[in-house]
Amino acid sequence: MRVFCRNSEPVDFCPVKDVFDRIGNKWTALIMLTLGQAERPMRYRQLHETIGDISQKVLTATLKNLQEDGLVARQVYPEVPPRVDYSLTAKGQSLLPHLYSLAEWANEHMRGNN
Repeated sequence: MRVFCRNSEPVDFCPVKDVFDRIGNKWTALIMLTLGQAERPMRYRQLHETIGDISQKVLTATLKNLQEDGLVARQVYPEVPPRVDYSLTAKGQSLLPHLYSLAEWANEHMRGNN
């Protein structure tokens, strides 16, 4: 049996729990997959339109959390009006293959609850 968190560590300090807390919400993986499939950094509006069913408030909060986790980079250009681009960091890119695998598994096993 694999142990993902050491028994001596409180659950609050378990990296596995932290990752699943972050990517297990409704939007995080979808945002990361969308950024990962983009050929270049995406602007906020472009990201919002691509995902579609996400509110601006939730998109903003999720992007902020992903930035704080070091998974998404936010580049602000000193223009009028300001231009802001979002892209995956190297750390975010390293998570992408695992998200693709999870997405493939979901498409294979969860369509119509097979």
